Parts: sequence; structure tokens; C-alpha cells
Amino acid sequence: MANSDSSTATLSAPLPLARKKENVTPIGSKIAELNDSRTELLNRVQGLKQDLQSWRSKLDTQVKIYRDELSELKKSLNVEVVQLRTEFQELKNTLQQQQEDVTASLRNLGLQDSAGDGAQEAQEPKVDVEDQEVHSSAEEDVEKKDEN
Repeated sequence: MANSDSSTATLSAPLPLARKKENVTPIGSKIAELNDSRTELLNRVQGLKQDLQSWRSKLDTQVKIYRDELSELKKSLNVEVVQLRTEFQELKNTLQQQQEDVTASLRNLGLQDSAGDGAQEAQEPKVDVEDQEVHSSAEEDVEKKDEN
């Protein structure tokens, strides 16, 4: 009976090793598969990071270009506003001079009494408060640009 027990013990020992080998093989292939999947995912993430960096770089470049263009447009508009104000002031001065000339001519002709009210208004031109505010605002903008 001792022989039969020993033969059974000998047969039972190789069976757990065989089972372990069977279990190891599928786990090994699953580990390899997971490693491949991990590598693929890491490559995709790296590609997405590069795409994002490229997109950010392009966006930053566009923003800089647009800011530069807007800055140039603003400078140009401020220069045009100042130029228009200067031209308007010159026109206003010309009109005032013409009014004074007309008033002087009327005085010489003796017609001052009939146009006296109009002549008084011509000598004291009214300046619109809004025009003064806009003019000073544009001058401040130009000064700020010159400082920068």
C-alpha cells in the first residue's frame, strides 16, 4: 500500500506544474498585448500633445499678428483724426476771417447797423463743448501712443 500511495503522490506533483504553465502562457500573452496597447496609447497621447503645442503656437502667432494690425490701425486712425481736426480748425479760421472781412466791408459801406447782431456773433464764435472734448480725447490718445 505504501507503493500505491507513493505512485499517486508522484503523479499528483507534475499536474500543478502543468497547470501553472498553462496559466502562465495566457497571462504572458495578455501582458504583451497590454504592453502593446499601452505603447500605442502613449504614442497617440504624444501625438495629441504635439498637435496641441502646434495649435497653440499657430494661435499665438495669429493673435500677435492681429494685435499688431489693430495697433497700426489705431495709430493710423488717431493720425487721421488729428489731421481732420487740424483741417477743420483751419477751415473754421478761414470762415472766421471771411466773416470778419465781410463785417469790415459792411462797415465800410455803412451797412453795419442792419447786420450788427450778425457781426457780433461772427466776432465771438461759439465752440461746441462736445467738439472740445473729442479734440482733447484724441490729443490724449496721440500723447499716450507717443509715450509707448
